[in-house]
Amino acid sequence: MTTLLETTASASVRRATKRSYLMCRPDHFTVAYAINPFMHPGEPTDTGLAIRQWEILKGTYRSLGHDVDLLDPVPGLIDMVFAANGGFTLNNRAFVASFTYSQRQAEALSFQAWFGTNGFETHAATAVNEGEGDFAFVGGVILAGHGFRSSLASHDDLRRVFGCEVLSLRLVDERFYHLDVALTVLDSEATEGPARIAYLPGAFDDESRAALASRFPDSILVSEAEAAILALNSVSDGRNVVVAQDAHDYINDLAAAGYTPVPVDLSELLKSGGGVKCVTQELRR
Repeated sequence: MTTLLETTASASVRRATKRSYLMCRPDHFTVAYAINPFMHPGEPTDTGLAIRQWEILKGTYRSLGHDVDLLDPVPGLIDMVFAANGGFTLNNRAFVASFTYSQRQAEALSFQAWFGTNGFETHAATAVNEGEGDFAFVGGVILAGHGFRSSLASHDDLRRVFGCEVLSLRLVDERFYHLDVALTVLDSEATEGPARIAYLPGAFDDESRAALASRFPDSILVSEAEAAILALNSVSDGRNVVVAQDAHDYINDLAAAGYTPVPVDLSELLKSGGGVKCVTQELRR
């Protein structure tokens, strides 16, 4: 079977590169508490539908030629499906999350054990952070969000563990409480031209907006309305961008910029404030 990854290898504009992802099946998913503006415990959820939507996303990654590793879900940890939050990896090192809210803190033990068992050099946090929810890697720099879920002090941990530049970005709108709902890395390593991102300017303070505009002048800017349905909570391999199916303007902008949008439906997980990126942690060995 020829994958999209293979068929786009000779593309002159955007090049897909094979990725490895960590995911956790939403066997125990529900909304039993509220720790972000999307969560309403009184409204019904459908665990079976969440699983079916998640399985389609997992299959989508594999059809694109990417590897997917699985972390076993733990009964009682209903947000563990949001695997991006469990840590951040680079150069075979894993920086393990230290969650803000007590409801999720036990998840860190499972992520730490998985990283250690699968060959990563693990590093514990000294400050509160929520992994790839607030950390992204682009052009040799770690973009690091703070303001709601990850502390500014956690950025010093990143510098200590990975020894590379960390650009701190302050989030100021509680609807966009993680970096990964306010910003997408489209080209993490420049193959032709500069690394590229998409983001919502209004999610950041003035200083952060200025830094992003200066470093990434060719960015795709997304509307507040589409960011609110987690359009920016997407995953790119450099060409194929797996994105919320209802983000029509963003999908059109991606296509116009030479990317291949791959729309998916994660509407059930959106009830907990999660989208494509939230359930997908990239493993960088």
